[in-house]
Amino acid sequence: MNPESFAAGERRVSPAYVRQGCEARRAHEHLIRLLLEQGKCPEDGWDESTLELFLHELAVMDSNNFLGNCGVGEREGRVASALVARRHYRFIHGIGRSGDISAVQPKAAGSSLLNKITNSLVLNVIKLAGVHSVASCFVVPMATGMSLTLCFLTLRHKRPKAKYIIWPRIDQKSCFKSMVTAGFEPVVIENVLEGDELRTDLKAVEAKIQELGPEHILCLHSTTACFAPRVPDRLEELAVICANYDIPHVVNNAYGLQSSKCMHLIQQGFSGTVGPMGKVSLGLLFLLPHFIIHARCFSDADSVLEGARVGRIDAFVQSLDKNFMVPVGGAIIAGFNDPFIQEISKMYPGRASASPSLDVLITLLSLGCSGYKKLLKERKEMFVYLSTQLKKLAEAHNERLLQTPHNPISLAMTLKTLDGHGDKAVTQLGSMLFTRQVSGARAVPVRNVQTVSGHTFRGFMSHTDNYPCAYLNAAAAIGMKMQDVDLFIKRLDKCLNTVRKEQSRAGAVTDDSKAEAADVEEMALKLDDVLGDVGQGPTL
Repeated sequence: MNPESFAAGERRVSPAYVRQGCEARRAHEHLIRLLLEQGKCPEDGWDESTLELFLHELAVMDSNNFLGNCGVGEREGRVASALVARRHYRFIHGIGRSGDISAVQPKAAGSSLLNKITNSLVLNVIKLAGVHSVASCFVVPMATGMSLTLCFLTLRHKRPKAKYIIWPRIDQKSCFKSMVTAGFEPVVIENVLEGDELRTDLKAVEAKIQELGPEHILCLHSTTACFAPRVPDRLEELAVICANYDIPHVVNNAYGLQSSKCMHLIQQGFSGTVGPMGKVSLGLLFLLPHFIIHARCFSDADSVLEGARVGRIDAFVQSLDKNFMVPVGGAIIAGFNDPFIQEISKMYPGRASASPSLDVLITLLSLGCSGYKKLLKERKEMFVYLSTQLKKLAEAHNERLLQTPHNPISLAMTLKTLDGHGDKAVTQLGSMLFTRQVSGARAVPVRNVQTVSGHTFRGFMSHTDNYPCAYLNAAAAIGMKMQDVDLFIKRLDKCLNTVRKEQSRAGAVTDDSKAEAADVEEMALKLDDVLGDVGQGPTL
């Protein structure tokens, strides 16, 4: 209601009461005005009434909600089901135009504003999470794999001779298929075992670049968040290599936004140091954090840091559902160079669904910065708690928690006592956990072989051909609660005991069978001796 409406209302209801109602509405409108002016996630979350007022105000700006609108085109925001219309808050036109997913739609000013505000809030949260230098981002209504494909297709036009993508191995199908779908040949770089951890083989990466030739390589495709015992790639060093050879660098940060360590890696990957001949020095790279701390003491610190940023990361992609607890179907493509990120958005063909943008907008406005930071803090606490409890359980079953200090989200415990009975016992444990409603845990055998898009991976799921032992994964992701950890540990304990009892019974049966077989063999030998004596007969 506008001031004229409130004035009209005063003729029917006491003006004092109307003014009180008007002030209450202004409180909601004040929050909305601050959001539109600043484009930042509010510190405190909004209540549902403010959220619904905001969404309603945006929706009535779209032509499909105009009173008396007459649509004569093929796409006029018509919806057959009222339930579907309510599910989408009557945002029917989607986002973008046929040539650019970030463009404004003349028919849908409200949806366009929703899209712009969402991208602005997400950019604010990425900075809050640790990548302070990020320049641009946009929400795309595709999951991580297809969003990576969009990045690769954009780079194709910049590097017409390229046919390869350098990819430190991570056994996850969608990121491998993202490269194949884009029409490129993944060059798999095997990881190296350091202690229990699987880490990036930097020498192999650089050797392969020199072998293939930088002009024939589309980009380097690295990974942050991953399943232990693999750990995030050495992003800083890889970014330096990419800068030295002038090769684009795309980071799969699928569920790394919730981890300050993963986000710090991305920020530092963008921050190298200049060495001789204008190249980036790997040795000096590790001095940078110390230099930054002292550089902040000077008034020209920003310009100093800007000159130091010569590591190369062109884009990093993160999932919406894994980091913001919204339905599957959206991702964020972000980077340090605004023109390049805009090129990616223009590569998206056609308009797009507004659902992922709407979901994350509602979520961020509901949580506020303080609410999201609280979730990030709780996740770190759950990681420590899960680590402690899983270590105790492992030791109780003569196993151990793998030492993977560079992985801030995923943990793994050995399954050596099951591995001795082959892959069957390991996979049986995974099945038992799933049927007991434990989701997300992965029982990984060591002899699994799988072909993905024509490439055969040995030891698939373990990120290497020959990991020393089978193991079980569990992750402390955003939203996990202490009761989730306790219930998981309790059910895992029961499943391990059950599997071992079945193994013992099977072993006992095998021993009995061996004993029976030995008795039969002995009887057969005695019978042969007797028959042999009879067959010889008396000597004449």
